[in-house]
Amino acid sequence: MAQKDYANIIYAKSERVATITLNRPKVLNALNTALLAELRDALGDAENDENIDVVVITGAGDRAFCAGADISEIQNLSAIGGRNLSLLGQECTRDIERIRKPMIAKVNGFCLGGGQEIAMSCDFRIASDKARFGQPEVNLGIIPGYGGTQRLTRLVGKTKAMEIDMLGEPIDASEAYRLGLVNKVVPAEELDKAVDGFVQKLLSKSPAVLGIIKLAINKGIEMDLDRALYYEAECFGTARACEDSEEGLQAFLEKRKPEFKGR
Repeated sequence: MAQKDYANIIYAKSERVATITLNRPKVLNALNTALLAELRDALGDAENDENIDVVVITGAGDRAFCAGADISEIQNLSAIGGRNLSLLGQECTRDIERIRKPMIAKVNGFCLGGGQEIAMSCDFRIASDKARFGQPEVNLGIIPGYGGTQRLTRLVGKTKAMEIDMLGEPIDASEAYRLGLVNKVVPAEELDKAVDGFVQKLLSKSPAVLGIIKLAINKGIEMDLDRALYYEAECFGTARACEDSEEGLQAFLEKRKPEFKGR
């Protein structure tokens, strides 16, 4: 296992999977500028490592994925400082979306504020039945700043996003699943196994094609339908030009499992 040392996260790589653990358990893995900078650095490393095909983000301990931003850091910010902090968090979440590798949020406890915003920028969210989600910023006299007014609306719709953002009340994992905020909810003791199983399914696919699908979805959702469909056609052509496409089609005809190379 290869590992790079950081002060606020744990970054480890093993068997084509990079795992980033938010590691400030004494403050429920709260986000500060130092952690966000380290997270962006690790994301860049994972993106550029040709031996990594899936990235998992989780939180240290069993109490929290991430309980939100570090309030002590926000308290003395000016308007410009607040804007800049918001932009930093947004840059981090955009990094997660732009990486052409599947990103999984493994949610093991409180997933609030900036923590939920990090999770929402991932492609998949798998949660413990003990997880709690929400955007409680309104209770502090501020608003979500890392995408919580925008991604939440896109994921669960305007009506529920208004409720979650304006009331600031947490929802449990079953409600998050019902709303489409998470992909799967499992008993806490089965979370590791569930995420590992999900990862293995992704690893059985073509890394190149998964990246194209992610790009098609994330870019297409920002377009009108006609433009998005044309973009999908272009992406289809790109996928067909991949070596993995030839292997997948041939394997199907030969009734065997494909051996994808990521090309």
